[in-house]
Amino acid sequence: MKRAVVVFSGGQDSTTCLIQALQQYDEVHCITFDYGQRHRAEIDIAKDLAQRLGAKAHKVLDVGLLNELAISSLTRDNIPVPAFDTAQENALPSTFVPGRNILFLTLAAIYAYQVEAEAVITGVCETDFSGYPDCRDEFVKALNKAVTLGIARDIRFETPLMWLNKAETWALADYYQQLELVRQGTLTCYNGVPGDGCGKCAACHLRANGLQQYLQDKTGVMASLKQKAGLA
Repeated sequence: MKRAVVVFSGGQDSTTCLIQALQQYDEVHCITFDYGQRHRAEIDIAKDLAQRLGAKAHKVLDVGLLNELAISSLTRDNIPVPAFDTAQENALPSTFVPGRNILFLTLAAIYAYQVEAEAVITGVCETDFSGYPDCRDEFVKALNKAVTLGIARDIRFETPLMWLNKAETWALADYYQQLELVRQGTLTCYNGVPGDGCGKCAACHLRANGLQQYLQDKTGVMASLKQKAGLA
């Protein structure tokens, strides 16, 4: 039996990964992390989506320690989430949570070990990665090698969105006939507004811009997605 663990936040990217994983694996487990994030409404949304989509199990882990160590506008209410048009180019954004993906992927791999899953799937993306160093392909591959050595089991870290832009990510949801669910039922906004979000933060800008691009050229974007992702 093919099993996978999806690092699941309830946002656009991880939900799209879950939708695809359910088509590719016999059994899919979700793992969500509660680190005191200001947009913690995503946890309830993740619970609902995991159940609606048919995940085998959904584990929510309390990793509040990260909140104590990682200073970010996503972990501190007194640090404002920057609007997209005020973000500084080539600067690490205040929404970066240092060590988040190091911790999440490591814990997900331990959970995968427990449930005998062969893969850990994460929705990180280098194309639209907002400057986060722990979303890079180089980082994921390096950590995967270290974790595999440390647990003496070959658990793959899969990143199906790594080389897709946001328009192609929307196309992937549409390929599996779940575009409206992803649009209306997920929470990607840094300010915790579900669906189309607040429309002001960087996450909402990337999401809306990608959707607009996809809707304007569905045929072209879908063709690009199929070529990149090897879809029929």
